[in-house]
Amino acid sequence: MKSTGIVRKVDELGRIVIPSEIRNKFDIAVKDPIEIFTDGSSIVLKKFEPNCIFCGSNKNLAKYKEKLICQKCATKISELEPEKE
Repeated sequence: MKSTGIVRKVDELGRIVIPSEIRNKFDIAVKDPIEIFTDGSSIVLKKFEPNCIFCGSNKNLAKYKEKLICQKCATKISELEPEKE
């Protein structure tokens, strides 16, 4: 991990401000969703990008029953044959 040298305090409501330089670098705009991960003793923030529920791809996504699926996985699913009883 690379240090930015920027330190921010957590406010009374548990919030921190991400400096504009970092928001600009990662193309984070007002109201953009941010994912929060933990990695050992670290907290990692990442701009949320929707992914296919099967393979994790973020390319050529379509919504099916409120879930996202990529074209490649949709094609594979359509080629499946039903199981014989």
